[in-house]
Order: sequence, then structure tokens, then C-alpha cells
Amino acid sequence: MCRLEVKINETEKTYPIYITNKDIENLKNSIISEIENKNYIVVINKKVFKLYGELLNFPNENIFILPDGEKEKNFKNYTKILDFAFKKNLKRDDAIIAIGGGVVGDLAGFCASTYMRGINYIQVPTTLLADTDSSVGGKTAINTKFGKNLIGAFYQPKAVFINVNFLKTLDMRQFKSGLGEVLKYGFIEKSTGEDLELMNFLNQNYPKILSRDIFTLSELIETCIKLKISVVNQDEKEKGLRRILNFGHTYGHAIEKLSNYKYTHGECVIEGIYKALDIAFKLGKIDKEYKFLGEDLIKKFNFTRLPNFDKNKIINTITIDKKSDQNGVNYILPIEYSSVESFKFSIEELKKLI
Repeated sequence: MCRLEVKINETEKTYPIYITNKDIENLKNSIISEIENKNYIVVINKKVFKLYGELLNFPNENIFILPDGEKEKNFKNYTKILDFAFKKNLKRDDAIIAIGGGVVGDLAGFCASTYMRGINYIQVPTTLLADTDSSVGGKTAINTKFGKNLIGAFYQPKAVFINVNFLKTLDMRQFKSGLGEVLKYGFIEKSTGEDLELMNFLNQNYPKILSRDIFTLSELIETCIKLKISVVNQDEKEKGLRRILNFGHTYGHAIEKLSNYKYTHGECVIEGIYKALDIAFKLGKIDKEYKFLGEDLIKKFNFTRLPNFDKNKIINTITIDKKSDQNGVNYILPIEYSSVESFKFSIEELKKLI
């Protein structure tokens, strides 16, 4: 087992992240110990419950099963989970345990942040995307008809339990969706303040990653989490540095919303990275060689390109997003090898660039 720790500079809030490939049936005891045998509910993805419900062995009366899909991260399910928590008589020192991908973690975390003004919650990610990104850092949210993650809070978990064995049954499309976030870290690494040579690791080990070699994945997850921790420790609430984690997301979130979540988050982030490379090259922020290197790395992971979307609809969607304000849109672009920077564009400028 590998143990990492988040320690946020501003608040000195700390919590552990455990990365392991031990048997999944041992997970329940570790979680119960972490919450000190207090009362709890488990919010779990439907597919994960079907595959691992017996192994996890939580009492059925404590379990809230959430249907699959990004569309389920909504007000209706938010209310249902809170009602379930009240029926189970959860108090302020009790816990919500989130077991699933980013949808479950975001939704259950937001419920925990607002229930009785905040109770403990535990993140148990079961997808590569959640393992490497969304389970750490305290971003919790739900979607609305206006856009993705527009209602939410920064609320840190009590602990994160990452078990790499969950990835053995993850379908290939969702696995590659997680790789979208992994590749993002390769492009932003040096801007996090770390230099773990993730870009080289990805170039050298992509066959092992795609074949899901358990030891390679463990190392990959640990590297990504270290990069995420480095950013979150310095900037918990995205006042500055944390904006670099939005690399690929400005454009990506827009097409995710416009497609009505037909495409996965990672697929849309990859399109956002292609777009960021293109814009940066047009503006002279990167040279042709680095643009080619970046695109070549993406191609090694066999991502299918998405269709083009109406430019005006993309711009309109971006203007509603959290990354925009009255002065324009904050857009993260590559500037050199594994480094990015935030740029501010007016709507008219963005129209020309996109």
C-alpha cells in the first residue's frame, strides 16, 4: 500500500490517500475504521454494486444505489440522497461513503458538504478518471440544464481509498476516458511545481497502460495524484494555480454539454487538448515540433476524434462556464514542454481562435 497525504497550506486541512492492489473484500474494514465506526450511508454506482456489492459487504439498508451516467448528477438525486441520509438519522459526526466514478464522488461529496452544513465523506473511486483526478481535491458538484458542475462546493473528503483492482472490470471506453485526464497531467506537469517525468512515462509505457498492467497503473495513479496534491496544497479553491487543472476543459466541457453527455468526459477533454494545442500554435506559444509531439502522444492511446460542433454554440456554452467572467474567458494553453499558462480572451478573440 502507498499512502499519500493532502495538506492544504491555507487551512492546514489534511487527509490521507491510500493506493493499494489488495483484495477488495478488505476495503470495508479499512473504511469503517477510518470513520471510527460511526453511522454512515453508502452511495454506490449501480454497475459497481452489481459487480462488487457482495465483496464489499455493506448492509443493504445503508446503501443508496445511483443509476449510471453523467445525467444522474442532478438536483433530483441530490435530494433523494439527502432524504436517505435523514431517514438513516445521520448526525454531524457521521459519514457518507462514495463508491464509484466521478459522478458518484461529485454528487455524494456535494451532499456531504451541505447535509447539516457538512459531514464527513469518504471517496472510494472505481474508475481511472476518479482514481487519478476527481476523487482528490474537494471539488463537489451537480449539473444543471445550463452546464456542467455549475452548482457545487469545495469540500475535502476525510480520506480516499484507491484500489487498482476495480480497474480490471472497467469497460474500455471508461478506461480511456480516464486516460484523457491522465494525459492532461502530462501536459501540465512542470507547472504544478513537480517534475516526475510523466510525459516520458506515458510515451514509454503506453502498451502496458492500455493492457492494464496492474503495477504500471499503480505507478501511473500515484504520479497523477502527486501532481494533483501539489496543486491543491497550494491553491485549494482555484484562485490561481489550480486553474491549470482546467487544461483541455474549457472547450471539453462545452462539447460535453452540447452533446448532451453522449461523449465521455475524457473524450471531450482530449478534444479540448487538441484545440488548446492548435490555439497555442496559432498564437506562437508553442512551435510545430511540440504540437506534433503532443498530438503524437495522444494518438498512441487510440482516441477517436469527435465531430465538429457549431462554433457559436460552443462560445455561448463557454460563456456560462465557471472559467469565464465579465472580462472574458480564462483559457489554459501550453507554452512549452509539460508547461501551461492561463490566458484571458474576449469572446470576440475566442471566436477567431476557435
